[in-house]
Amino acid sequence: MDCIERRRSIRRYKPAAVKRELIDTVINAARLAPSAKNRQPWKYIVYASREKDRLLDVMERSLLKEQETHALLPNSRSALADAFHTLHIMKTAPDIVIVMNTNGQNPFEPVDADARMTEISDSLSIGASVENMLLMAADLGLGALWIANTCFAYHDLMEFIGEKGQLVGAVALGYADEQPPARPRKELSEVLEYR
Repeated sequence: MDCIERRRSIRRYKPAAVKRELIDTVINAARLAPSAKNRQPWKYIVYASREKDRLLDVMERSLLKEQETHALLPNSRSALADAFHTLHIMKTAPDIVIVMNTNGQNPFEPVDADARMTEISDSLSIGASVENMLLMAADLGLGALWIANTCFAYHDLMEFIGEKGQLVGAVALGYADEQPPARPRKELSEVLEYR
């Protein structure tokens, strides 16, 4: 509980590089998460230094294109400002971990009900994996932020990444340069019901 209560979403990072052994430990914790039918549908790709800059250049160009056209997510245009803010955060973090669903498909194409159920189960599995990653990062004294705003640049990022599967999101990783207070949480009585 202590680590769960201490964990924060970090949006400011020190420039210091994270040692590969620590990144390996964080990813190993993610790998040990439970998964539906033990499919383990995850793959993690760590971008640092010049490769991180190239990845984020692709994301920035794609966000600018989406800002002009609103073609990919036309009903979410109000969230684009947050996506640009997230991009700034990603630029300051020493490492970006791309999180892939190895079983997933392009989320902008229709799927049948069976495939949708598998996708939901795999997404839940990956969520557990990302939470393990965030908790291990906190336990190691690192800061982290899970990121979903990659959705606005989905196609361009997938082309750059060059992997099969589905881009689920990313995790910024580094040493925190802030100590944000705990964010408000709903009371247990608001979210728990016994029947």
